[in-house]
Amino acid sequence: MQLTRQRLWPRGPNWTNGVPLTAIHLCALLAFIPAFFSWQAVAAAAVLAYLTGAIGVTLGYHRTLTHRSLRLRWPLEYIVATVGTLAMQGAPIEWVATHRVHHAHSDHTGDPHTTRRGFTWAHIKWLIVKNRYVPSKEERARHCPDLVCDPYYRALSYLSVPLQVGLALALLAIGGWSWVFWGIFVRLVYTYHTTWFVNSASHWAGYRTFKTDDRSTNSWWVALVSFGEGWHNNHHAFPFSARHGLAWFEMDMTWWHIKVLQMLRLADRVRVPTKAMMERFAFRPVFVQRTVRSIR
Repeated sequence: MQLTRQRLWPRGPNWTNGVPLTAIHLCALLAFIPAFFSWQAVAAAAVLAYLTGAIGVTLGYHRTLTHRSLRLRWPLEYIVATVGTLAMQGAPIEWVATHRVHHAHSDHTGDPHTTRRGFTWAHIKWLIVKNRYVPSKEERARHCPDLVCDPYYRALSYLSVPLQVGLALALLAIGGWSWVFWGIFVRLVYTYHTTWFVNSASHWAGYRTFKTDDRSTNSWWVALVSFGEGWHNNHHAFPFSARHGLAWFEMDMTWWHIKVLQMLRLADRVRVPTKAMMERFAFRPVFVQRTVRSIR
């Protein structure tokens, strides 16, 4: 009797993600119609991209909630997480659970956006087709019990769309439709792709300073557009580190924010690797000795 080969990956589109993402990208194109263009709207989009991307996702979702690299004083953590929800990349529980699964299986079986299935898969396809490795509701409780046990984070799982609608109405009242198209749709497309490039480009091309069992690399241009997240080999070597740009020339804007918050006593328990740890895992310890002037 001939055995049928089991499909490891379910096939077919994920309409729940695919339809909204397609609509958002199409609406973003409308922003370039002259009637919907203004420099004030572009400025509003830039400010919102910074707030939702750099503060909300990078500082809040990633370094604070996922890896607990630092602690933000109450209620700042809730405020930052709420701003991150406006990036429409999923509520904190969903985002954190998926990213913790990625780190547990990076570029191996079980990684939701492994580059072993190709650049396009790691960048966007993993979201718009059925993906068995994206954690279910039950699995999220196992991967991030710290957030699931918090009523505020459970509430944010139901508030992504209402918060976005509220922001859109505020932009409409302030600047008209041009502010809506730029401040919502163009801004979302920008923050989507800067986040996705960390998953794809930073596991595809760049240099590797530290020994890891995945394909993570350090990419200067991804770091530039993603507020420091592109130093991805550093991050996968030391996931607990609040600082991703470990060499003096690796600019990490989010780390600068953390240092300011620390000086203002709005953040504490900031974790970074020791120089000895970096030398231990470095491909060339001498390189680390010469380029890492101070990690504090």
